[in-house]
Amino acid sequence: MTQQKVIVFLPAYNEEESIAEVIKKIPRSFHQDVEVQVLVIDDGSSDGTVNIAKEAGADYVYSVKKNKGLGAAVRKGLELCVHYGADIGVMIDADNEYPADQIPDLVDPIIKGNADYVMGSRFLGSIDGMKWNRRLGNYCFTFIQSLLLRKWICDGQSGMRAFSRQAMIEAEIIHDYNYAQVVTLNLIRKGFRMKEIPIRYQVRKTGESFIKFKSYMTSVLPAILKEMRKPVKKVSHNTYIDSKQISRKTNLDNS
Repeated sequence: MTQQKVIVFLPAYNEEESIAEVIKKIPRSFHQDVEVQVLVIDDGSSDGTVNIAKEAGADYVYSVKKNKGLGAAVRKGLELCVHYGADIGVMIDADNEYPADQIPDLVDPIIKGNADYVMGSRFLGSIDGMKWNRRLGNYCFTFIQSLLLRKWICDGQSGMRAFSRQAMIEAEIIHDYNYAQVVTLNLIRKGFRMKEIPIRYQVRKTGESFIKFKSYMTSVLPAILKEMRKPVKKVSHNTYIDSKQISRKTNLDNS
């Protein structure tokens, strides 16, 4: 088996209190054929997030001066994972709510060729302390996704996901505020194989969430409608040529 590169990227906005712990929990050597690197997408933090992330061992840090939103940060994370040569990209929140030690479980279906897109499901695993209004909102938005896709989804708002290289290249996130629903709708409509695995979850104890309830409600529903109205082209897994192969062929042709 040839070595595969996994890049774990963390969208972060003022997460100086938690980001070091998350980075240090990321498994770096869980398989001899897997190389793991860490990328932080700093979305205009005004605290010590960037310096702390570097000190904690982040391999790459990308910063923007002004906060653009979680959707924009995830879009940039996927783009940079491809740029840095990742075979698999893993997104995990920087607030320490999600179990970084379960990243090997998350990427396993992609490594084995059984899935292209994997979501960590809190509702298949365990939820510690999630407030009733957030839980109800999660159920409602996940049910909407399930209806639209005619495919049962347990946790459509999870902040822990893994993407194959092809899924990262093809994923479209149509708005800057949030990504959770639209990227799932986009990838499954294009024919990517989605899988959910159970994960542990605990509510954040430090910092402040990217997401505000009122903004979430007024931004996400229009984005879902926009995504579903947008025509998409089915991706053929059999005819797809990996960009690494294209690059190698180009280098050979030019040598």
